[in-house]
Amino acid sequence: MEHEALTLTVLAPAFTVCKVRDYSETDLTAEFTFTGRTDRELSLVCPTERTPRNTTAREDGWRGFRIEGQLDFGLTGILAGISAVLAAEKIGIFAVSTFDTDYVLVKAENLARATQALKAAGYAVEG
Repeated sequence: MEHEALTLTVLAPAFTVCKVRDYSETDLTAEFTFTGRTDRELSLVCPTERTPRNTTAREDGWRGFRIEGQLDFGLTGILAGISAVLAAEKIGIFAVSTFDTDYVLVKAENLARATQALKAAGYAVEG
């Protein structure tokens, strides 16, 4: 897929990435609430103002880009292309995937630089 065919939208909320003891205090009906459960941890990405009290570790200060459109499972290299552009600028990412699309989070202090780098690489960035 060509960069020009991809549009990324900057999401309004600030995000927190955290670990929680359990999901009992997590508002699973809130927009932009991503959970991950493994044999070692319960992770949560949510708008900062909705971070539950029962976190065991957390990192605030993330902002997000949504890759617009429904991405076919057969597409390859979408996240690799975006992460390569940002890596070249020494910008770390936290990626979240859903059934339809991907989300790329960067630290808030890197949002403007990330937006500029993605635009320079041919991505359309809105918001």
